[in-house]
Amino acid sequence: MKVRTQLTRYKEAAVTERPALDALLDEILVAHVGFVSDGHPVVLPTAIARDGDSVLIHGSTGSPWMQTLARGVPASVAVTALEGLVIARSAFASSVNYRSAVLFGEFRVVADDPKESALIRLTDALLPGRSAEVRRSRPRERAATMLLTMPISQWSMKVADDWPEDDDDDIAGPAWAGVIPIRQAYLPPKPAPDLGTNREVPPSVRALGESSLI
Repeated sequence: MKVRTQLTRYKEAAVTERPALDALLDEILVAHVGFVSDGHPVVLPTAIARDGDSVLIHGSTGSPWMQTLARGVPASVAVTALEGLVIARSAFASSVNYRSAVLFGEFRVVADDPKESALIRLTDALLPGRSAEVRRSRPRERAATMLLTMPISQWSMKVADDWPEDDDDDIAGPAWAGVIPIRQAYLPPKPAPDLGTNREVPPSVRALGESSLI
């Protein structure tokens, strides 16, 4: 019987090393979570963070989809880093370079005891160092937030990092071919309209902008 993590096409693109998966999960900020709710397939985007051997997502305690996942229904989590456009000499042979992974499992609710540290982990995954610059979450804020975790145990990953593969007659033709790299960059921060005067940009925000210049 075929397991959920077994690739059926482009098996040569498979990556099985766990550090490569961890690096992708640490880089990606948004995942797409898939599950079945009331007999219908649902796929929803949400912020994600890796916490050791598990992934974290969060939402409102009143969210129907979070409540469904909290019941432990089978779920999948997909993440993708788009890294380049592969421009071939024909539209048919054109493609994209990417790193992608799909995780399978069930979510469970993070208990109150480790909940605050897990929320800090999620905050710092989006903006490293930010949790040390802001106040702690209030009890009512924590109570209104549902935090879910899924173990990283069943997963598959693929990486495409190729040049165009054109037919010989296309290679002899006049069309250009190559790769256009894609890179995520952070632009200069915009202060909130109600921000008071003499408020410096915090180190976490400065560091994120500087990382785009490397």
